[in-house]
Amino acid sequence: MSVVAKLEECRAQIRTELDSVVDFWLRHSHDAVHGGFFTCLGREGAVYDELKYVWLQGRQVWMYCRLYRTVDRFRKPEILEAAKSGGAFLRKFARVSSTSGQWKCAFCLTRDGKAVKIQRTIFSECFYIMAMDELSRVTGDKDAQLEAEQMMKQLIHWVRVDSSDLGRPQLPGDVPTNSMAVPMMLLCLVQQLTEGRGQEMALKYRELGSWCVKQILQHIQRDGTAVLENVSLDGAELSGCQGRLQNPGHALEAGWFLMQYSAEWGDEELQRTAINKFVELPFQNGWDKEHGGLFYFLDVDGHCPTQLEWSMKLWWPHCEALIAFLMAYSQTKKPELLESFSQVYKYTFSHFPDESGEWFGYLTQEGKVALDFKGGPFKGFFHVPRCLYMCERILDDLLANKA
Repeated sequence: MSVVAKLEECRAQIRTELDSVVDFWLRHSHDAVHGGFFTCLGREGAVYDELKYVWLQGRQVWMYCRLYRTVDRFRKPEILEAAKSGGAFLRKFARVSSTSGQWKCAFCLTRDGKAVKIQRTIFSECFYIMAMDELSRVTGDKDAQLEAEQMMKQLIHWVRVDSSDLGRPQLPGDVPTNSMAVPMMLLCLVQQLTEGRGQEMALKYRELGSWCVKQILQHIQRDGTAVLENVSLDGAELSGCQGRLQNPGHALEAGWFLMQYSAEWGDEELQRTAINKFVELPFQNGWDKEHGGLFYFLDVDGHCPTQLEWSMKLWWPHCEALIAFLMAYSQTKKPELLESFSQVYKYTFSHFPDESGEWFGYLTQEGKVALDFKGGPFKGFFHVPRCLYMCERILDDLLANKA
């Protein structure tokens, strides 16, 4: 079979799968009484817990809006109305006032919007920003865009100036850490807020984008042989389990963020680094040679990681790998990158999708289903549809330029 034929076959399967996943969440996750979305869904879609997680509410609003805005077949009234309903729920309930008087987003809400838990991190705010900005693009609501930019300003202050308002005082034994998740998410938000908004907006966040890239590149350690999840603020390796931790899925996600950024700014050196160090390297280190699939966590020195789920195969690292390898191939046309994509594709589509709709999220090391729910506190309408959506678009571009 020719490369073009393989890509066409792959695109057809991805398109069918995306339609199925969207249908699953449209049928089972909407709360018609209070607004927002149920995310704790069993194998067949039954709601088993009514708590609403702000990360996942924001992600679902963003995903619906992005599909509605950019894919003709998803420009349906029910998708737009669901996005607007989810956005209204977030704006009404997600933000709670912190001790300093600033807005902080809750991590978890009751079904009718009462705050249950607040985390001392920035990630609820990150997905609130993504949701509001994308919602503003499909509704024309300038207030939503303004809210996104105001929250972004506060987020930058927490990360780069003063994190005390997050409720995380500096303790004497604690070592300040550059966790890769933080600059990754900020870079994602820079790309979200600036996409298609003109030169002025691009320049507004240019310095922040450059800072994020530098922070991410600090995670290349061991003379370029490993990407570590946590390093010191000055880019040195940390001691102990925290310092030795590798998260292949996170590195792969950072890889395609960096590839997008390098394409936007024409930075060929960054593109090479993104592919070599953040895509190929974590894949080589993280792929299970015996059973297939990507390990969740690894210890760079070969010790057993302390995370109990370290050897499991989770849905989202495989989603990130599919995006990363297909994007890398589309930018370079190197056959070995397409071969790696095919390797991940075969494992992913033979293990995670389910005939009842959507994907299982948690497999054993051997690839058996460990948890059979389709949505939970951390798995919602995001990684699977984002992966399928992005892969379909990349394949569209590749196949439109077959030569």
